[in-house]
Amino acid sequence: MADKENDVIDENEELVVVMTDEEGNEFYYREELIIPVGDQKFALLVGISDECSEDHSDCECGCGCEDEDAFIAKIVTNEAGEEEYIEPTDEEYEAVQKAYDALMEAEDAE
Repeated sequence: MADKENDVIDENEELVVVMTDEEGNEFYYREELIIPVGDQKFALLVGISDECSEDHSDCECGCGCEDEDAFIAKIVTNEAGEEEYIEPTDEEYEAVQKAYDALMEAEDAE
């Protein structure tokens, strides 16, 4: 993921991240959740199917968007002052996983 370029577009107030791989293939992800860990931010990115251009959070259209992948990305600010999504280290990933579990436990307790 570190070699991939990304671009962020705002589509109907939903943050969509466009990741481009080395071959120029574009992959679309929805920023589902921001997880703060210390002074850093991480995003839970959920894949969006190419056929699924609208909000299909409760999708029954048969497009398969609910089967898309999800991953954690570290949000960093580049030299131009723009946010980029990069792959976290193993240690960062473990910290994010603990923070995510704590967020889900707190949400379940409400």
